Amino acid sequence: MHSATDSSAAPGPGLDLDRPLTLRRLVYLPEADEVTIGSPETDTYAVFPADGAELVRMLAEGLTPREAAARYQDAHGESVDIADLVDVLVDLELVRPTGESEAAGQSAPVRWQRLGRLVFSPPALVGYALLTALAAAEMIRVPALVPRVDNLFFSSSYTLVVLMLFVGQVPLLALHEAFHALAGRRLGLRSRLSVGRRLVYLVLETSLDGLVGVPRRKRYLPIMAGMLADTLVIAVLTLVADATRSGSALVAELCLAMAYATVLRLAWQGFFYLRTDLYVLLSTVLGCVDLHAAATDVLRNALRRATGRSPLDLSAHHPVDRRTARWYAWLMLAGYAFTLTMFAGVVVPTAYRMLHDMWLRLTGQASLAGRLDSLALMLLSLAQTAAVLVLAARERRAARTA
Repeated sequence: MHSATDSSAAPGPGLDLDRPLTLRRLVYLPEADEVTIGSPETDTYAVFPADGAELVRMLAEGLTPREAAARYQDAHGESVDIADLVDVLVDLELVRPTGESEAAGQSAPVRWQRLGRLVFSPPALVGYALLTALAAAEMIRVPALVPRVDNLFFSSSYTLVVLMLFVGQVPLLALHEAFHALAGRRLGLRSRLSVGRRLVYLVLETSLDGLVGVPRRKRYLPIMAGMLADTLVIAVLTLVADATRSGSALVAELCLAMAYATVLRLAWQGFFYLRTDLYVLLSTVLGCVDLHAAATDVLRNALRRATGRSPLDLSAHHPVDRRTARWYAWLMLAGYAFTLTMFAGVVVPTAYRMLHDMWLRLTGQASLAGRLDSLALMLLSLAQTAAVLVLAARERRAARTA
């Protein structure tokens, strides 16, 4: 925040340093020697040094920018570029536009707070732990319940397998995101659900508005809630399969197939380079700002040094990010290695089995029903690929526009 310029620096167009700013309702979250400041009205937040936060508080109390700069100079003996600070607040949309009433920025109360508090109450969490422990004990007692690749092929119809897994996973994905949302809403945070893309897969994503403005220890549960939901799903499906395997074998097999698919989704969290829930949790625990970008530059520097090129300048990254990236970059590499392991151990054997059988069916070594089943599976695969390509094109257009 310190600068050689003083409070007489010219502000942006339309701003008067001798008139108080009309700031939105702000929240302040001090952490170490920095303060996160933002507004729930716009869901925009930024990290300020402590002296910058002090100036923002002065402006919020009604001082004009010039008066705040003068008071700061009296207190610290240093001048400050107050016009630059004002421009930053405007860019962050923390200054209320002229003509917008305070009531316009207020929103309706957050719904489902009571349900969120109930779902994540201490008794509920104890119940979840007992349920998970019971499922684990049953897997030990009955090894057939342990998730494995063969569980996916519960039917000779591959189209039925894919459709049932897709249709069955949609509500489970929704449950994963609902746990994120409810864990946030119990804190009064709003949430937004959107469809996104990770590599070649379509995913649902929940955005928790204002989570960055919540004390760090209260962020952990909303971040981990999705993984908790997946663990509970695996436990419930395993217990249902255990209860039905002697009676309705199809139900048991379907439950085990769904459980294995959920295990794969839970294992997905180990792909750190995709900024998964585990990545967000680690970044939050360590107090990072953009760990992924810093670690990516660290890896790039390792490659540049190996090829005799000059390294990138890392000074633009937050100091905490730079320190953490030294070892987190290796964790990203471990994530890539884990991805390759999953690809070799799960994707390749599954794809080979399905493609091999489809080839035999399409070349006449199966009934008409078998050939139609293979054609339907090809159309489903093409439809998913097309959906991913459409999303990727939209993301690229949005990036170019930005």
